[in-house]
Amino acid sequence: MSHTEISHSAEAPIAGSSTKASVMTGVSSGADWLARYSSSLMGVFGTPQRVLVRGAGALVWDADGKEYLDLLGGIAVNALGHAHPFVTSVISSQLATLGHVSNFFTSPTQIALAEKLLAITKAPAGSKVFFANSGTEANEAAFKLARRNSSDTRTKIIALEGAFHGRTMGALALTAKEAYRAPFEPLPGGVVHIPFGDIEALRAAVDETTAAVFLEPIQGEAGVRPLSVEYLQAAREMTSKAGALLILDEVQTGVGRTGKWLASEDAGIVPDAVTLAKGLGGGFPVGALITFGEPTSSLLTAGQHGTTFGGNPVATAAALATLHAIESQGVLENVLSIGARLRAGLSGVDAVTEVRGEGLLIGFDLDSDIAPAMVTAALDAGFIINSPGPRTIRLAPPLILTTEQADRFLDALPGIIQTAAALNAATLTAKDAQ
Repeated sequence: MSHTEISHSAEAPIAGSSTKASVMTGVSSGADWLARYSSSLMGVFGTPQRVLVRGAGALVWDADGKEYLDLLGGIAVNALGHAHPFVTSVISSQLATLGHVSNFFTSPTQIALAEKLLAITKAPAGSKVFFANSGTEANEAAFKLARRNSSDTRTKIIALEGAFHGRTMGALALTAKEAYRAPFEPLPGGVVHIPFGDIEALRAAVDETTAAVFLEPIQGEAGVRPLSVEYLQAAREMTSKAGALLILDEVQTGVGRTGKWLASEDAGIVPDAVTLAKGLGGGFPVGALITFGEPTSSLLTAGQHGTTFGGNPVATAAALATLHAIESQGVLENVLSIGARLRAGLSGVDAVTEVRGEGLLIGFDLDSDIAPAMVTAALDAGFIINSPGPRTIRLAPPLILTTEQADRFLDALPGIIQTAAALNAATLTAKDAQ
């Protein structure tokens, strides 16, 4: 084959001239896809609720053409919604220029993103960034950072009851839910879980044997439970006095989710490290560990941690584009106004007993155990929501959610609750009859 022939074949598309994935996947109904799913994919997620094929802004469509208002945003991932034109154009351009270089090299987008993250988090001189591919990987790096702050007598790592930090082994050791932990024990040791939000319990636990304290400013998987400003300030004071690291997991709460770059900003503290992911890439996988100040940033040295894909040019370009869009398009202001509108509207619904959260990370409780049935009823009505508990619903929609879209959900909610209550009653009746 000549050089000209090689070049020509390299430029040719692999599956015809269309850029749509359907050229390679084919087109089927939702039921057909789900039948194929069950015979080909590992069942760790159970049966998917729908087969989604397309998205635009805060809307998605399934394989049967039904439209949904996405109020979960891929679990707080799709910060700018689906198919944001600027982000997708940057990703396409970067991939066509340089896609992957390995960690033997760097790229302008990697360096620029690190600088941008240090700037928006107001990190002091000597601060650094490590890029990963996900939130659990960012927390895994943070776990290793904590280990580097250990000694023969300093081995304890403190996390909170209700915490969720990920599913890899170190992050899972920090995660509190027994159902997630038990099948994989023994987990990395030294982790102690203490009561959520209890300053006196924290004071009793933090001492000279403590290497680090891991906190989520708002626990998302536990039902959107915020820690108070006073708690975060006390944690900073106690860890500083004990020589322990204060590590904030802002994987779900960071990058504008609460209307601020970091949910912890109001506490006025400087942590030792922060982890980010989810919304950082606007839907593209990327995570980050930010270490604050030179002493913490020097704990992990050459060869002690790494990743093949972390910080690749496409992921870092996607994150730069996401941050630019958030800054330039008034997104943080939208988060604050739409979040306040949703929380106020939810508070006026009869069956809602409590509303929590900040910005567009919202949890609300119901007066009966109908939350799982509400997810089903909402899907049938054209809304995607999540139930982290039997009485709790979580909303984490795209940060570009409009007033009209928020009101559409609030108007539909009483009917969704009524339908869910009927579904739940029918399920209980059927169980009693068995």
